[in-house]
Amino acid sequence: MRKIWIVAAALLTFSFALAGCGGSNQADQTAGSQTGSESSKESAEPVKWIVNSVWPEDNHHSQGLHEFAAKVKEATGGKVELDVMTGGALSYKGPELLKAVRDGLVPVSDMLTSGVAGDEPLFGLVTLPFLVQSFEEGKKLNEIARPYFDKAAEEKWNQKILYIAPWPPAGFWTKNEVHSLKDMEGLKMRTYDENGALVVEAAGGTPHPLPFSEVYSSLATGVIDSVLTSTPTAVDAKFWEVLDYYVPANVTMATNLVTVNLDQFNKLDKETQEAIIQAGKEMEAEMWEKVAKLDQEQEGIANENGIKTLQPDEAFLKELSEVTKDIRENWLKQAPAEAQEIVEKFHQEVGR
Repeated sequence: MRKIWIVAAALLTFSFALAGCGGSNQADQTAGSQTGSESSKESAEPVKWIVNSVWPEDNHHSQGLHEFAAKVKEATGGKVELDVMTGGALSYKGPELLKAVRDGLVPVSDMLTSGVAGDEPLFGLVTLPFLVQSFEEGKKLNEIARPYFDKAAEEKWNQKILYIAPWPPAGFWTKNEVHSLKDMEGLKMRTYDENGALVVEAAGGTPHPLPFSEVYSSLATGVIDSVLTSTPTAVDAKFWEVLDYYVPANVTMATNLVTVNLDQFNKLDKETQEAIIQAGKEMEAEMWEKVAKLDQEQEGIANENGIKTLQPDEAFLKELSEVTKDIRENWLKQAPAEAQEIVEKFHQEVGR
């Protein structure tokens, strides 16, 4: 019995010695280190946002989104990753995208600026017919309008504009030759926004506001016989299989917004937010630089595949400008006050 007590006392003394040397603390530290490692691993998980695009994978806006995703990943050190879904994979057709991003149904989306003007009238300014008469003027209009667009997006639609990218100017794609207003009478023309529809009506045609995904089949089945759009869309849809002519009338110059849900954006730390904003500025500058060259390239592809370009003469352009004058004036009368300010500043800048 005496031996048992001696052994127990020895063991108790040894345990105190371990405690004094930090034995139990070291175990706690090891456990704490493992917990901290797991916590660090969890905090290092990137924020992943799905990015919606209704345009085909090869379209310049879709390609721009992929480039932007790479910029964001690099600029944020991998903290934010964008998963770009092109070709309408998420089943959005376009006009509802301002609401979809606002409500967080999709965190980031590309959207046609004028295509969501039904919800935000200010955005319809971009495609006022014949307001912009050159690519440089389109860029100037965007620069003037951007602060107003930013405010509307954030204060009214719970989203932040990351960048705005242009389309080449829109012209007429037809089955028959078009040289005058008389040639446009009776055309069944696809349009992509209200302003385009008003132009077609003023020129004597019938507008058909179809989503991009339905354009080719509608041409093939005779629902429409012409399209108001830009060269990249013509190439994306292989218009040469169903149409014959292109009239580069520079009717409008559309743009796309790329926006992020503001609630999602505000969850990021300030440094990460600033990195994404800077990546957006870089992407916007690059997209505007690329598009003028892209327009020529895409028209060339259409020509090589059988589309014939019909350059409009001054008389035809004057006719178009005159019959669409009321469209511009009427739109501005009922437009938000900010739109009138933008147009006034734009006219001062371009001297008209």
